[in-house]
Amino acid sequence: MTSPGGYRHGADSGVGGAFKRRFEDAFMANYGVPPVVLARGQGCRVWDVDGREYLDMIGGIAVSSLGHAHPALVEAVSAQVAKLAHTSNLFMHAPEVLLAERLRGLLGAPGRVFFANSGTEANECAYKIAVKYGKAEGRTYFVAAENGFHGRTIGALSLTGKASIRDQFGPFPIDVRFVPYGDADALKEAVTEECAAVFLEPTQGEAGVVPPPEGYFKAVREICDSTGALFVADEIQSAIGRTGHWFAHQNEGVLPDILTLAKGLGGGLPIGACIGFGRAGTVLEKGDHGSTFGGNPVACAAAMAVLDTIEREGLLEHARSVGARLADGIAAIDHPLLSGVRGRGLWLAALLTDAKAAEVQAAAQRAGFLVNAVQPDAVRLAPPLVINAAEVTSFVATFPAILAEVQA
Repeated sequence: MTSPGGYRHGADSGVGGAFKRRFEDAFMANYGVPPVVLARGQGCRVWDVDGREYLDMIGGIAVSSLGHAHPALVEAVSAQVAKLAHTSNLFMHAPEVLLAERLRGLLGAPGRVFFANSGTEANECAYKIAVKYGKAEGRTYFVAAENGFHGRTIGALSLTGKASIRDQFGPFPIDVRFVPYGDADALKEAVTEECAAVFLEPTQGEAGVVPPPEGYFKAVREICDSTGALFVADEIQSAIGRTGHWFAHQNEGVLPDILTLAKGLGGGLPIGACIGFGRAGTVLEKGDHGSTFGGNPVACAAAMAVLDTIEREGLLEHARSVGARLADGIAAIDHPLLSGVRGRGLWLAALLTDAKAAEVQAAAQRAGFLVNAVQPDAVRLAPPLVINAAEVTSFVATFPAILAEVQA
């Protein structure tokens, strides 16, 4: 098969093959050896070091909100790094204040913000808020969802309900009780007045883009209100327009006590945010938490450019309409390996009838499309929010041949 640029994607040879061998020699084995060595990008397309072209349908795991080399992001980052790249947390700077105020405005609520460098760090901040709150209130345990994912640090991993990545690093410092995702009755039974916090994703990303049943988050809000537990919404992957709203919890019409953000916020620059509302916004006091690089001027300038561009270019509505085109196109494909599609906006999973997602990912790469085998039977799609209808159509048109290659 050939890529959108006409290249045939073959074996590990050329410059890319050499880099892979060097990578394997130089790096720890936790990532294995990534399959593609990327050199540059433009819009929703990227090129590897051997000149092969791909349509980026994963966007750096829902990070590259504006695609690659977007002029607004390039200009904002270049201008800021030429003025001031770092201050530490000993001094403030204008971009962090402007960004915090902008996020509060988009949320329509006076939350208090902590900036970090990543999603797991944002969740670590939320974790510390909940621990301190729990100790003050005599609350002794947490509740999270089976198959949920909140990060790789020990605090965030404590709340992650995936045994395959969690169990080998225990025991953990807190008591976490896991319940089935989307089961409001199970959650109600698990959350008592001794529960410090409930950590949930508005849609489970690493579990295979699994949305909750209708009304679930309203039930979560009611359960937390009735018991006094903090409701933490992990929107690391789902926020900043990914589902067609600024924040995925806005689909449900509820506001959590703590919101965590990262990924798409910086459009490729590393930034995370933990936002506490009401009592959750005042738990941390001077000296309780910190980050040397968190909220640095360059990352904050990038985030402001992302938010400005999403608003100026109407990318929320675009994510809804183009996402619907992508979902409908996949749903219309009749193939024995494909069982359906789920998700919202430009955050979808193509569901398979067999555990062949890795093979589909590899075949898609050979055809010139980058996708992600997020689960053995689910292929994640999270392209840049700027992807256009023609690019979506090209993927949908090629997907049956990709499936046929795997099936054969």
